Amino acid sequence: MSERIAVIEGDGIGQEVIPAAIDVLESLDLDFEFVEGEAGDAVKEATGEALPQSTYDLAADADATLFGAAGETAADVILPLRDAVDSFVNIRPAKAYPGVDAVRPETDLVFLRENTEGVYSGHEDDLSDDLSTLTRVVTTSASEKLAHFACDYVEDSDDHDDFSVVHKANVMRKTDGRFRDAVVGVAEEQGVDTDEVLMDAFATHVCLDPEQFDVIVCPNLAGDVLSDLAAGLVGGLGLLPSANIGDDNALFEPVHGTAPDIAGQGIANPTATILSAALMLDHLGYTEEADRVETAVESVLAEGPRTGDLGGDADTDEVTAAIVDRL
Repeated sequence: MSERIAVIEGDGIGQEVIPAAIDVLESLDLDFEFVEGEAGDAVKEATGEALPQSTYDLAADADATLFGAAGETAADVILPLRDAVDSFVNIRPAKAYPGVDAVRPETDLVFLRENTEGVYSGHEDDLSDDLSTLTRVVTTSASEKLAHFACDYVEDSDDHDDFSVVHKANVMRKTDGRFRDAVVGVAEEQGVDTDEVLMDAFATHVCLDPEQFDVIVCPNLAGDVLSDLAAGLVGGLGLLPSANIGDDNALFEPVHGTAPDIAGQGIANPTATILSAALMLDHLGYTEEADRVETAVESVLAEGPRTGDLGGDADTDEVTAAIVDRL
């Protein structure tokens, strides 16, 4: 029985890097059915909706979704898409690869970010001409669900033994305090070692000595910001994949945005999207194929060709063809 993959290019370079990832997946000769959906700025301009109901339903009913990027409508696209797959955790690996001019070439991190709560799911309001508010919701149940996932993640891994809980509970005592207590409590019950780091201290320490960290468990906003910081250590956002995992569905996307400065030129770095496709393969049970894709990507990063953001002069198609050739 074939796996049904929803494919949503979105805006900007999403329309260039998603086809690159599909080329890689098709070269593996797996039984995938790719079904295209539309979302993003151009779709909103044409239809009035950034994420049509048909695209939402496509993602909800698929075995997995591969998404590119959205521009000004990003919040109206990605948040509902994560809801469509019932995602509760966002996985963002940040790894420096040989051949890439990384600020910290020893960096090898995995961020596990709570994906349903916090300020991104809060309600903003203008109470007066001078006052705007934003609510933040943190529940014990959602925090514990993330914690159980994190414990299982490190216990099932050959590379990870424990995790760091990054928070700001010294100031946000009720919300981050609840998050911290829930996560640490579950870890203690499951016998998984943890350490706690304040998010501002983490931002400093990860730049100075990233090897002291491994798996990082954090609230929604903190995970978004800190994983982007880590991207700067490994060579840029063009290298970071991500996975939004639900109980029965998942959404995979590069961390980068639409890159309007280079969109349409065919020079976008497809690495993050292809690595996101590798995460999708692993999630669907194709672990050998996922390893092959990552190995091929590592080989191309080390030996070339490379896109301009990595100091090369290759275009998107040339890098993609090189990865397919390695496979």
